[in-house]
Amino acid sequence: MKMLWERDGRSSRRAFMLGACGLTALAFLAFAAAPAAWAQERDVSLGLPGVRGGVVTTSEPQAAQVGARVLRAGGNAIDAAVAVQFALNVLEPQSSGIGGGGFMMIHLAESKKTFVVDSRESAPAAADPGMFLLASDPSSAFPFGIRSTSGIAVGVPGTLRGVATALESWGTMPLPQLLQPAIEMAEQGIRVSSRLAESVSSARLDSEPGNPAYDQARAVFRPGGVPLAEGDLLVQPDLAKTLKRIAEQGPDAFYGGEIARAIVDTQRNARSLADPVDQAKLVGRMTLADLANYRPAIRQPVTGDYRGLRIVSMPPPSSGGLTVIQILKLLERFPIGDESKGFGFGSAKTLHVMIEAMRLAFADRAVWMGDDDFVDVPSKGLLDNAYIALRSKQIDPGARRADVQADDPRPFDTAALPAKVELAALALPDEEGVNTTHFTVVDRDGNIVTYTSTIESAWGTGLMVPGFGFLLNNELTDFNRIPAFNPDPDAFNPGANDVAPGKRPRSSMAPTMVFRDGQPRAAFGSPGGSTIIDTVVNVAMNLIDHEMPVQEAVDAPRIAQTSANGATRRELGFSEAALEGLAALGHSLRSPGEIGSVQAVVLDPRGQRQFGAADKRRIGGVVSLRRARSAAD
Repeated sequence: MKMLWERDGRSSRRAFMLGACGLTALAFLAFAAAPAAWAQERDVSLGLPGVRGGVVTTSEPQAAQVGARVLRAGGNAIDAAVAVQFALNVLEPQSSGIGGGGFMMIHLAESKKTFVVDSRESAPAAADPGMFLLASDPSSAFPFGIRSTSGIAVGVPGTLRGVATALESWGTMPLPQLLQPAIEMAEQGIRVSSRLAESVSSARLDSEPGNPAYDQARAVFRPGGVPLAEGDLLVQPDLAKTLKRIAEQGPDAFYGGEIARAIVDTQRNARSLADPVDQAKLVGRMTLADLANYRPAIRQPVTGDYRGLRIVSMPPPSSGGLTVIQILKLLERFPIGDESKGFGFGSAKTLHVMIEAMRLAFADRAVWMGDDDFVDVPSKGLLDNAYIALRSKQIDPGARRADVQADDPRPFDTAALPAKVELAALALPDEEGVNTTHFTVVDRDGNIVTYTSTIESAWGTGLMVPGFGFLLNNELTDFNRIPAFNPDPDAFNPGANDVAPGKRPRSSMAPTMVFRDGQPRAAFGSPGGSTIIDTVVNVAMNLIDHEMPVQEAVDAPRIAQTSANGATRRELGFSEAALEGLAALGHSLRSPGEIGSVQAVVLDPRGQRQFGAADKRRIGGVVSLRRARSAAD
């Protein structure tokens, strides 16, 4: 039996469904039985008033307006997402653009199909596992600051092929029409936002002063050596020229011809080193053939159940979806949200078990996750209920575990590997770029796009293609800098994220949707490098466990634990009592800093009302579209 409970408030109404749903028999055997309430189904909460004509939520208000204009003109969510992506290339070029890649999750309302357009950058054909190792000392890798700002870091860009594929297959408007807003903004100029102004002054644009390859971007964003300030007019004529050419000739104009030759030439630049042999290794390896051969992939999402809801997220080559779902499943046995048991939002108990679940999942991520077109990722085993029970058993509500290591999910993935082996510990610094972007769109018919897009670090490599006005990514730094493969059964490591020709580097991007009874209830995602995973977990729990309306769920303070045994990141806003409680349990907390930037949409159970939220951590923009009710509504 189900019942609907609603609580009225001054600014919101919360609603969720309760029903009967048991934990697995194995879970009952593995732990003391959880209270029955925490085996019951839940739903996401709603806010008021909601709209019916579509919602666009982005990190930049002007981009949200661009997407809304497309919806008003009769376009669908895919059309709007394409226009938003091009607009963001103009508005926040430090974060994403045609020189990068990303993951677009699409839900089609009529067919009820959900899938991903994977436009992740790929390694060139000449790549090899040791490409980031010093020639002068093959046991060491180039420092991140050197390799991430050299051509060796540039992956074959996928964004343009990705959005063109989505548009061709599921859109309704022509590419030139959707490029036009971005062309106009680049040509006529935009006012520099506070976030762009702050990024223009960052050290990421300081590489190789006087080097023409790196001076290209500085000439645009620091004209005359003076960084653009908030409110200044930024005109990007070279980018406008490039977008016009794509509008006239299609994506082939980018992946071949003059633009392609310019991309290849640009990524042959590298940071200056004293050792000429080492410097030669930093030169990019991409060729014209690599560009011509790039194709996006259409993938099925990874899915998992959490408290009666279906979580649908990004599959490999991203680690995002698997890790998000694993963390949630590890936490399902705890009464999260029950203040009477000490598990309310932001309590020491709640934060502690979240941190411990993140540690376990990130330990597994480091060993097992990579591009499963190249390696066998044990996706089924990592989410198997028996394996989850085994891992969750390690979470002690009363103490921090001293040491967390990966386990072996393969016996739960296939009967072919019954014996466990010792795993090599993999402890790498967190170097994933955080200057990604995310946006979410729903149209009047209930089609949804949730899209994470990036050029990796702020300004990518810092290399702007001369005469064409776009930046090249540094995405290949997401591969293992030192090859991890080890076949020794006593110290096994599959090298899941080692570099290989044509392989896509492991990502943390996690565009995510939440379903109940086959109906989409929420869609969201975030930038933030490896903290993307924890950000998505925080927001999912806020919506589901803590019954927050969507804007409250997005705005609430977050924690992030992106390694098995390191310190925990946190934001301001948690009580001193909770922080002291975490310290007493053995946790080490970093100084507070912002984590992620979520753009989210929530829908009511019938899909009739839509609620959008943009994260205050960036500027954020939400445009909600109303439409008249029909007799059938």
